[in-house]
Order: sequence, then structure tokens, then C-alpha cells
Amino acid sequence: MRYPRGGGLTAERQQFSEELRLKAAERFAQGEAGSVIAKDLWVSVRSVQRWRQMRDEGGPRALRSQESASLPRLSEKQLRN
Repeated sequence: MRYPRGGGLTAERQQFSEELRLKAAERFAQGEAGSVIAKDLWVSVRSVQRWRQMRDEGGPRALRSQESASLPRLSEKQLRN
């Protein structure tokens, strides 16, 4: 979900998403099928496939949430108006 001021996800939603990815990673290690993981976590099979690929290429740290890629273009004063 996008928000007009900061764009992207709220900190809470970002953390929730990271927790889902890390739960999936634990289950990858146990050899569970992607379709089973997707069903249990209520996400798409494609998301689970992407997460597995991220983990395979970058290790468990690749599944952690990233900071914003860009700085806000508006000042705090402009955001308040």
C-alpha cells in the first residue's frame, strides 16, 4: 500500500513483510514446497519463488528490509502544507 507523504510502506508493514520473508526462509531450509509455504503465509507462489531466489543469491540477509532508496524531494515544511 502506498501513502501520499512518504510513499512505500509504513515501518510496521515493512517489518511485517520482512517477518514473512524470514519465516519462509526457515521453511526453505526444512525443504518445504513453495506452494505449501505460500498457502500457509497467505502470499503468492511467485512471491515465495522470488524470496527463495533472493536467499539463494544473497543469503538470509537479502531477505531483510532495505532502507528507502531515495531522499524525499519535499522539505518538512512543504510536507506539512
